[in-house]
Amino acid sequence: MSMGRPIVPLSLSEDARRDLEAVAASRTMPHALVQRAQIVLMAALGMSNTDIAEELRLTRPTVGLWRQRYLEFGLEGLHDELKPGRPRSISDDQVASLVRKTLQSKPKGATQWAVRPMAEATQISKSTVHRIWHAFGLQPHRRRSFKLSTDPFFVEKVRDIVGLYLSPPQNAVVLCIDEKSQIQALDRTQPMLPMGLGYVEGVTHDYIRHGTMTLFAALNVVTGGVMAQSKRRHRHQEYLGFLKHIEEQVPRTLEIHAIVDNYATHNHLAVKRWLARHPRWHIHHTPTYASWLNQVEIWFNLITQKAIRRGSFTSVKELVAMIQKYLDNYNRHPRPFVWTATADSILAKIERLCQRISGTQH
Repeated sequence: MSMGRPIVPLSLSEDARRDLEAVAASRTMPHALVQRAQIVLMAALGMSNTDIAEELRLTRPTVGLWRQRYLEFGLEGLHDELKPGRPRSISDDQVASLVRKTLQSKPKGATQWAVRPMAEATQISKSTVHRIWHAFGLQPHRRRSFKLSTDPFFVEKVRDIVGLYLSPPQNAVVLCIDEKSQIQALDRTQPMLPMGLGYVEGVTHDYIRHGTMTLFAALNVVTGGVMAQSKRRHRHQEYLGFLKHIEEQVPRTLEIHAIVDNYATHNHLAVKRWLARHPRWHIHHTPTYASWLNQVEIWFNLITQKAIRRGSFTSVKELVAMIQKYLDNYNRHPRPFVWTATADSILAKIERLCQRISGTQH
């Protein structure tokens, strides 16, 4: 044991040792408090400040400080002291008034408050306005869109589709089917600037259109794999052709449960007749204005972000090739999306939203 300066012996009663051991072994208390309890326990074993500092990777003055604090004040001395500071310059009434003004009013000539106009209107500094907004989670500059379904069978359809996600039927495949239409083959007017150290990729703000195409896709809920076809147009003929493609790909021994939206193409008479001749197909329609319930929308967002939005294409053919390349790579290692929301949790969330709209909940 290394030698240090003489120190005041530290002895512990059984109760004190038990309390300190509980703090030192805690996984929920602040790390600093846990470490200070360890310092005291090691000091009670007769270890020097130097040895304790080496063991806990602290400085010797730090060990000495908390050792002395415990000797003087006991366990309470290991807690941080309240540091002196400037007294508050804004009252609770001023804070409440600012919050009410943010929530219940709008500035002249604008749709929402910003820090500077609010500071001028309330005679409170910009930094204080910002801190209060942050403390209360107020973000006047942000907006979130929503749309409530008007489907009279909303509850039944939610329970039906969520049931397929959480408990897929045996001897069947569950497919989320939809199309992403009007995908544009956009070509930037000048070459892109590559990403480099200290700056991001640069693209021109304008572009040249080289045509559009539609991507039909079917996501397998269990495996995560995707069947897709690129087509020039977006009609019931193309949709029916995609259903026939799925029919050929899925083994005959399996039933097919297809989750689709209420787009007119999906309900065309020719499509209904074809489905009637293929009884293994079971169609599950999402409620109106509830495309978020169809998992293939998640995959459409992925391919948009990773293969389409930042691309530059001189033709539709080049765009289709890029989409096919992404699809092939994706299907090499598909991963299903993990659906955790139950029908009850979704319906409860919709109920809370309706209450907020009607003003019965704040």
